Amino acid sequence: MAPAARRSLAPLALLLLSAVVGVASADSWLYDKFNTDGTVRTDYDAAGQQVAMLNLDQSSGAGFNSKDLYLYGEFTIQMKLIPGNSAGTVSCFYLSSGDGDDHDEIDMEFMGNSSGQPVVLNTNVWASGDGKKEHQFDLWFDPAADYHTYTIIWNPTNIIFKVDDKVVRCFKRYADLPYPSSKPMALHATLWDGSYWATQKGKVPIDWSGAPFVVSYKGYSADACVAGGACPAGSGRWMNKQPDDAERGTVKWAETNYMRYDYCQDGWRFTQGLPAECSRS
Repeated sequence: MAPAARRSLAPLALLLLSAVVGVASADSWLYDKFNTDGTVRTDYDAAGQQVAMLNLDQSSGAGFNSKDLYLYGEFTIQMKLIPGNSAGTVSCFYLSSGDGDDHDEIDMEFMGNSSGQPVVLNTNVWASGDGKKEHQFDLWFDPAADYHTYTIIWNPTNIIFKVDDKVVRCFKRYADLPYPSSKPMALHATLWDGSYWATQKGKVPIDWSGAPFVVSYKGYSADACVAGGACPAGSGRWMNKQPDDAERGTVKWAETNYMRYDYCQDGWRFTQGLPAECSRS
């Protein structure tokens, strides 16, 4: 995602809904762990889990970003996306070291659809300002009908993207190529106007008659090393994680059945030759 697009989230007064009586404070993850921007509402589901709702209208998008910075970890959230015509909208769950030219970033971006068309999941990795590593997939379910779980595992040797229980991508580290390994990153969730890019390469803009658009997040967890602090007990579970045979099988399944775009197949974009990792995977 372009840094300028994130900066376009205009600050609005926050609408804070009070928590239901009797819900334990331990479930109130949003304001304990994140700063917010734009119109962010909160509520609780029937199980007592806090739900954060981001609103997008013509005035502003919305988002939240973690108060802590992390260097490696496993990050998980459940999301329910915009129902109906969401063309032009982009909903995100990602890590970023900032907006500088040499920034690192790990993206899961959900590109809105015209009604009846699949939502596209865009995964991407930036290292020292080097990006353009996109794998895009048509989601094989309706992400607005219910919550689904999205996970980023980031360790010193690979970055693993999961949808529910399925690994759909593994970005491998090579010693001589850029990889996010030294810059602490904050965890972000945003909802913004991506009309210039999101749906059919910007051909389908947002239909603002459907605004405000809402994306809901719940079930957030970060089992991660906080920058400048110790890693949590048991972090070897994800710190040493490599995809096993079954997970490599789900990657192949996703690529065969649902891949919409693979940067390693885009010779038109990379006229001087494909990125070096493409010949090593």
